[in-house]
Amino acid sequence: MSEFLRRFARQFAQLNKDNLHSLDALYSEDIHFTDPLHEVQGLTQLRSYFSELYANVSELRFDFHGFDQIGDCEGYLRWVMSYRHPRLAGGRLIRVTGCSHLLWRDKVYRHRDYFDAGALLYEHLPVLGRVIAWLKRRLG
Repeated sequence: MSEFLRRFARQFAQLNKDNLHSLDALYSEDIHFTDPLHEVQGLTQLRSYFSELYANVSELRFDFHGFDQIGDCEGYLRWVMSYRHPRLAGGRLIRVTGCSHLLWRDKVYRHRDYFDAGALLYEHLPVLGRVIAWLKRRLG
């Protein structure tokens, strides 16, 4: 079991709009961060991205449940993200399952998130959400 992954997850779960300065305790200056919706390079861009993310939601929480080290300084975190956005799903809590692939030295320099972007966002948009639900029914 990786102590690094557990510590990273614990600190990441404590992030909020008021303590994003603590990102530099988790990530190296040259961090390359990718998720299905964004790609950012460098700690300054990452801080801006997270600042925007936290500003647009009324609640955001990560619950980590898997800590899988697969090599020296490489591993996966499995998680459930819960969030509320005033303009999505009528402000109800939305939950999305995903995982993060991390590479690190003393800090993480590569972070790639994997999750269903539709479950995160598109399915909760008024018009597009109905189209996606219809498509899922037709294809399922």
